[in-house]
Amino acid sequence: QVRLVESGGGLVQPGGSLRLSCAASKISFSVYTMEWYRQAPGKQRDMVATITSISSTDYAEAVKGRFTISRDNAKNTVYLQMNSLKPEDTAVYYCRARRPSYNYWGQGTQVTVSS
Repeated sequence: QVRLVESGGGLVQPGGSLRLSCAASKISFSVYTMEWYRQAPGKQRDMVATITSISSTDYAEAVKGRFTISRDNAKNTVYLQMNSLKPEDTAVYYCRARRPSYNYWGQGTQVTVSS
């Protein structure tokens, strides 16, 4: 069955960087829009970044200029490069693959920004 597996989360100091990865299996990866979401404790899950099948990108205002989403169709993997991290970026980060009539989520990876 379809699997999305996130990795790369962890504890980082304010101002630091992390690179998240999401490896997909059992899907035609290149035709899917891939997205990163995040959910902080007690808050709703919000979209962070999206990249379409033709590599058009969009970002939440809170992360513009700091985060970069990219994809490698040969590796069935989407990435989220996170720079200049802030404590308010602390959340569980989820990968999502979607196209009409199809929608898949990963299990999430914790990112904690703290000194």
